[in-house]
Parts: sequence; C-alpha cells; structure tokens
Amino acid sequence: MSKNDQGVDSHRYQVIPRTLTFVIKGEDILLLKGAPQKRLWANLYNGIGGHIEKGEDVLTAARRELREEAGIQAANLRLCGTVFVDASEKVGIALFVFRGEYDGGGFLQSDEGTLEWVNLAKIRQYPLVADLETLLPKVLESDGRKPPFAALYQYDSDGRMIITFGS
Repeated sequence: MSKNDQGVDSHRYQVIPRTLTFVIKGEDILLLKGAPQKRLWANLYNGIGGHIEKGEDVLTAARRELREEAGIQAANLRLCGTVFVDASEKVGIALFVFRGEYDGGGFLQSDEGTLEWVNLAKIRQYPLVADLETLLPKVLESDGRKPPFAALYQYDSDGRMIITFGS
C-alpha cells in the first residue's frame, strides 16, 4: 500500500500513541510516584511510560521510556493490552500497555517523580492514578498465553471515567 493510500485525513478520529510499562520483581511492582509539581498525576502512583516518537515502534518506545525515566531494563517485555482513551471528539490516546521482569539497572533521578518498589499485596494502600486499580489486575493476569486485552476509556457527562474491556 502506498503512502497516499493510508487514508490519513484530518477529519477522521486520530490518536496520540503512548506506552505504559509495569516492571515486576518477585512480589513487587515498580511504580512512579508523580512529582508534586506535575500538572497531571501529582503525588499519584503509575507505571512508567510516555509518548511514542516518530520512527519508533511501540516496543522500542517502551524500552526507551524505561531507560529515560527509570534507568532500567526489563526482560521478557511484552504487550499485555491496548487502551483507547476517548479524550475528545477528534483526538484520543492509544495506550500500549507492557509488562516485564526487572533485569537490572539503577534508578535515575527524574523530574517526573520518584520510583518505588511497591508490594503487590499492599498496592491498595497507595494513592493510584484513577484507572490503575482496574487496569493492573489485567496486566498481572497477562502471562503470554492469553491474547492481549483491549480496553476503552470514555467519560460521562460529569467527566468521570468509564472503563470497558472488550471480550
């Protein structure tokens, strides 16, 4: 298919691609506590991720974000699922969710926040980003034998997030 046949049209719904990665070490998961001055997710815990840059595939982007934001590598990094976020009428977010096992490296200091190993049994004791309590069980269930999950995040008229998983 040629470049012109790709159907790119500014009138179509478009997405901004991002990655979100969760790194596991035994019974712990690595989370980033958002810096207090962050506009979004200040003092809330989330996985590690960011935007996919032009010329990157999703796996390369996930690995780069781990290096840039955490200074680490993850073995067996695999796609667990995709999340489409209906952020507006014209533009959404395509979130590619990964899981991997800790494979070494020291933590970096970052303006993004503080990295912390959190015991999975105690995760509900932490202030998490709004969707993490629902998303994380799907990530943890992902063992490479099941197909990746698919989720859609939409917002009701009061701005509350509605999460739907495909079947």
